[in-house]
Amino acid sequence: MAIDVRERLSEATLIADGAMGTQLSVRGASFGRSFDELNLLEPELVTTVHRDFVAAGADLLLTNTFCATPLHLDRWGLADRAAEINRAGVAVARRAGGADVLLAGSVGPSASPTATSTGGASRLTGESFGIQIEALLEGGVDLLWFETFSDLDELEIAIVAARQRSDVPIVASVTFTRDGYTVHGATPEQAARRLAGLGVDGIGVNCSTGPLAVTHVAERYRETLGDEGNGGPFIAAMPNAGFPDLRGGRIYYPASPDYFATSTVRLREIGCRIIGGCCGTTPAHVAAMRSAIDTAPRTKSPPSTRSAVAIASPTVGLAEQATSATPERVRSAFGTALATGQFVVTVEMEPPRSADTTELEASARILRQAGATVLDISDIPMARLRMTGLAAASRVQASTGLETVLHFPVRGRNLLRIQGDLLAAHALGVRNLFATMGDPAVIGDYPQAFDHHDIVPTALIRLIKEQFNRGVDAAGSSVGAPCEFVVGAAASLTPFDVDHEIRLLRRKIDSGADFLLTQPVFDAAAALEFLDRYTDRHGPLGIPLLVGLLPLATARHANFLNNEVPGMSLPPAALDIMTGAGDHAAEAGLRICLDVATAMRDRIAGVYVIPAFKRYRTVAQLIERLRAAD
Repeated sequence: MAIDVRERLSEATLIADGAMGTQLSVRGASFGRSFDELNLLEPELVTTVHRDFVAAGADLLLTNTFCATPLHLDRWGLADRAAEINRAGVAVARRAGGADVLLAGSVGPSASPTATSTGGASRLTGESFGIQIEALLEGGVDLLWFETFSDLDELEIAIVAARQRSDVPIVASVTFTRDGYTVHGATPEQAARRLAGLGVDGIGVNCSTGPLAVTHVAERYRETLGDEGNGGPFIAAMPNAGFPDLRGGRIYYPASPDYFATSTVRLREIGCRIIGGCCGTTPAHVAAMRSAIDTAPRTKSPPSTRSAVAIASPTVGLAEQATSATPERVRSAFGTALATGQFVVTVEMEPPRSADTTELEASARILRQAGATVLDISDIPMARLRMTGLAAASRVQASTGLETVLHFPVRGRNLLRIQGDLLAAHALGVRNLFATMGDPAVIGDYPQAFDHHDIVPTALIRLIKEQFNRGVDAAGSSVGAPCEFVVGAAASLTPFDVDHEIRLLRRKIDSGADFLLTQPVFDAAAALEFLDRYTDRHGPLGIPLLVGLLPLATARHANFLNNEVPGMSLPPAALDIMTGAGDHAAEAGLRICLDVATAMRDRIAGVYVIPAFKRYRTVAQLIERLRAAD
């Protein structure tokens, strides 16, 4: 059995299947039940999904047993049926794949927050894994696949439980945040060294946002493990189909099959021996990967340049920490600039992952010298750990003398906390706020964190404009002298659902928003068409609009945004420009931004620049060219 797996791996790169959970959901399975129990209740549904992946070209299937440890099944009252559910999962997969398709027993984390907290907890966790593993082995899996682990201690418990029962091949797969860390703080290098020391056959990366981030992790695995053929573990990669978005009440994954195909070739070049898909991937993605592997020539991977895993996001967010100074209350210079028709330039800055703001402040001074009017400070962008935005905004203002626009998300804040933070912002001299929903915790460093909210951004705008700026709180009680906040709202000028965005935008303006910041625009014609449609229905916006500009760095960057970032859709013309620019791609990216700003000049009050990869010097060049053209 073990020899067969290793022989298959030595012959060619294997294509694994895609997202079982996604496919079951699409075909009617409810998230309010155990998907693993479907192995018993609706085996034909599970078998059909497996068969579709096999028909698409999968060489390897993962059993529908990801959440089938007794500890995990206990939430459904199914702990005592764990062995039965796992054996059934193997049986339905084997029927679908036959003898030619390798079968991997899928084992996910225990879902217990205290899985490794004490010796007793670790013992119970090991026993739970052992029950599942024994059932999978009894069913006849060809290998065991531990997937989506972020706690290396828990993963080691699972591996030890497997080794105590069999010498079956093991793939141990870890999931990372966009910053290249597990939620417990481990790097890919640390994971690779530890897992290699445990003697696993393969070390994997799965989930972890989309193909680009997974590729970066695989590169770092390869650097740590050394070249192929040295007797160490192979690498496996199964990325999500991009970053999930919510559209019309349904979860949408943006990465196309064609984009996956391109990424598959790169993963093979790095040395990945098994490549498949995680959340959001469909049989169409697997078919595209199959075709890419079968038709693309095999090339030797060049030495890795150690790309950073963190990708700059266009999503509006927030983060940083505070100073002790309490500036005198003054009217917002930013609000005055908007009111007097000055062309405003603001740049989004991301707070640091530490308490040190030295680099942030230095970059802010560069942007001021280039001609920035204000600086936008994000708050916990993409739900990743950062210094709070308020602290960062205060430090930037003290360091540069420039005002900031503090991104103020409602997600994760109750009404009491919101009002306390508003008073703190005003006390620290932060007068400009950008009301936003914020990113859900499930996509970030701590997916288990609560992100409930009492009010939505439109209600926050009303709270600020109608109450705090009049000196009262949500209950009508005095908060002392009236605040003097200028409040902005988000807009998308090239949305997926135009009618919905127009309705939402109207509500934000009616709530009292003073200005609008948009998501990045790459297609000026489409953005102007959206504004015309809004005007036809409701008349002119009536408030200043700052159009979002995101300087594209490379063709790869453009394709990443188009395929992996929710809400982003680049026009074919922009993608063609970046693809054809070659070594001059960064200049082409700046040119696209300048063209958008020029085409929309009569309809905008300024620009909102979102740097890629924290390339503030590139943004400084853009600002200087914008100022020269104004």
